Amino acid sequence: MQRIRLRYTKRGRLRFTSHRDFQRAFERALRRAEVPMAYSAGFTPHPKVSYANAAPTGTGSEAEYLEIALTASRDPEKLRVLLDESLPAGLDIVDAVEARTSGLADRLTASVWELRLDGVDPADAERAAEAFKGAETVEVQRTTKNGVRTFDARPAVVSLETHGSPSDRPTDQPCAILRLVVRHVTPAVRPDDVLSGLRAVADLAPPVPAAVTRLAQGLFDEETGTVTDPLAPDREAAGALTPTPAAAATAPTPEGPA
Repeated sequence: MQRIRLRYTKRGRLRFTSHRDFQRAFERALRRAEVPMAYSAGFTPHPKVSYANAAPTGTGSEAEYLEIALTASRDPEKLRVLLDESLPAGLDIVDAVEARTSGLADRLTASVWELRLDGVDPADAERAAEAFKGAETVEVQRTTKNGVRTFDARPAVVSLETHGSPSDRPTDQPCAILRLVVRHVTPAVRPDDVLSGLRAVADLAPPVPAAVTRLAQGLFDEETGTVTDPLAPDREAAGALTPTPAAAATAPTPEGPA
């Protein structure tokens, strides 16, 4: 059985698709592309697809991940192209590798998010970000099926910075861009929780809903403060198994009959 790991996006209007909507679209794409899927056992077999840490409905993403299990080997790049052609524009398969290591979900420990705040002056956003970072605790509330839950959003936020101004807006229209790195903790701290925290500590309230996009997710590197590519270990493992030209040239050849 071969396992393939895929990175896909949610762009434009497709960011409003729910995770269940994407699951249905992806399973249709698997059938259209005639992918030799492995199926679960039982009375209602399902294709073996493992989804990892999907973004909330309404947020865009450049870094969603899943893994599929196949009954026959396929070239990851050719499979990526077939699946991408079978999905609607905006749900794009942008990367594919053969799984050669374990624990993809364990490597998704942090996310990089971009928050576009239309109608907010960048200077106000920067002051709010500094107030958030300077606070020891930032209590926010979230409504759950069990009622309202209060928790501290501050420890999960590794960094929170203003990030220039968008180039697609007239200069007389204020718009602030925030870039934040958030650890995946329990309870999960989402971008809307950070926005609630900015309102609590600095009274920052965008006049329109923020446009939120996940730019990356993976392991958080403590030394560099960056989020690393979770598919890199699989590429490195594949490279280690491929003989280099020099190694092939020096490999001993079988001797012919005397």
